[in-house]
Amino acid sequence: MTIHTSVRLVWRPDAAPRSFEQHLKRFRDEVRTPVATLAARHPRLADLTVSFPALAVALTHAPDPAPLTALVVAGDPLASIAAAAGVPLWLKKLPPECFFGALPPLPESPDFVRRIANHLPRHRLNAKAWLEGVAIAAYWGNENVAVWLAREVSRLKNRVRVLDRQQIRRIALWAWFSQVPGTRAATMMEKPFHPTMNMATAQRWARLWIETVDLHLNLGDGRLADVWLTPDTIDGYEFVPLATAADLVAEAQAMDNCLRTYGSDLAHNASRLWSVRRDGQRVATLRLTRGRNEPLPNLYEIRLPRNVIAPADLWWTAHRWLARHDLMRVPNDCIPWEKAPLDTRMWRQIWRPWWMAKRRLPRTLPLTPTRHLLRWL
Repeated sequence: MTIHTSVRLVWRPDAAPRSFEQHLKRFRDEVRTPVATLAARHPRLADLTVSFPALAVALTHAPDPAPLTALVVAGDPLASIAAAAGVPLWLKKLPPECFFGALPPLPESPDFVRRIANHLPRHRLNAKAWLEGVAIAAYWGNENVAVWLAREVSRLKNRVRVLDRQQIRRIALWAWFSQVPGTRAATMMEKPFHPTMNMATAQRWARLWIETVDLHLNLGDGRLADVWLTPDTIDGYEFVPLATAADLVAEAQAMDNCLRTYGSDLAHNASRLWSVRRDGQRVATLRLTRGRNEPLPNLYEIRLPRNVIAPADLWWTAHRWLARHDLMRVPNDCIPWEKAPLDTRMWRQIWRPWWMAKRRLPRTLPLTPTRHLLRWL
């Protein structure tokens, strides 16, 4: 390859390469070779890799790059070439380390461009994760979420090479529905998104929201037909079944535990959950299970608030309650794992506002749910 030594390098002082070869090395492995090949074709194309790395990468992935490269060689303004290539002009400020393949769809409204300029990646190692995160946040959320994500990644003190795509998608969907009150998805939130939140706070509330969504997809709006045992009061302890999604969410909030994640267990008839109360106050959460090779229900765990293990006297009381039942009469009707149906009506009710507003039906969010799809939630 012929190196165009006439190219004048223009970059931030703290990141300026000492040679054009070193500049090319800043491009990621995925795009370095085609970018170097492009640069070898003409000095102006080589200069483009320095002045507008994003556009250079876009040219290497264009279905028909010839007309665009001709505009570069002819010396047309970069703004017009970027418009012809569909590359937002604000990407001109990003370093080569950002780009890892064909450019993802990105916002370019004047308001977005003005705000994103304050949150560009500060570290080369963060650059790829930054751009990927902004693209995911914009696709699943909106421009506000994308700017928020850009800010949070640019603030990270540790170098982040890869972001958790699932986590960003979850946050973006939660943030999007936070701004659409009255939807079924919004009613499942304990706390809506706010741009003043930091990443850790957003992750927590988005996770709780998606766990609640998962719970409703498993149980729907109905009530479990069989809670296995009978409510009772022993030694002042009241045993109350948690038979609906609303029951489980209320218990999870009060006890600060993970009951929202048990929707699949309940739908497959592998578990039943009960609230243990005293004088009307929630004291503990009890879980009954029945393994694949166990014909009778058994007392698996009893937890106080924040998952503290219950004392022996409460276990003794619970065993006495269990002993009052004829366990042979509890139906042994476990459903093979992953085979319990999901509530399709609920699925469509939750996501329809997003489908309609975005005018898209992505493969990962289709009209009909499967348990495989729930894994990305």
